[in-house]
Amino acid sequence: MLAHGKAIKYGDNVDTDVIIPARYLNTSDPEELAKHCMEDLDPLFTKKVNKGDIIVAAKNFGCGSSREHAPIAIKASGISCIIAETFARIFYRNAINIGLPILECPEASRDIQDGDEIKVNFDTGEIFNLTRNKVYQGAPFPDFMQEIIANNGLIGYIKSTRR
Repeated sequence: MLAHGKAIKYGDNVDTDVIIPARYLNTSDPEELAKHCMEDLDPLFTKKVNKGDIIVAAKNFGCGSSREHAPIAIKASGISCIIAETFARIFYRNAINIGLPILECPEASRDIQDGDEIKVNFDTGEIFNLTRNKVYQGAPFPDFMQEIIANNGLIGYIKSTRR
């Protein structure tokens, strides 16, 4: 599995309240959530994100409440992957459960700049910064997690195994 896009960079402690503000939690429609993704942190996010882009953040991405709406909004916005130094545990789990690939890689998190062109190989954990001609090593996903992501999340994975 691969992801390829430009980096959209954020700092530490991006919490679920700024990923998708509580005022929009009256819907679970991914497309509607995507329209408001990051609007309190980055009002231009929905205008600048292109399908395949990659969020790069620092420590504790996805902290705050355990709302599943946050990774759903990010995925529906077109983001193909999130790279961070660390993730909040519940966000990490929710992201995998809905099929949004995320990688922890402190070196890439610190070095990648906003707008850099990034390619990620989930099989090897390699992160390629094509703009700066650098390679970083993240932890590759175990096979079962790759299968969950390939099946668009845990529900799709379970359906695929019940044949």
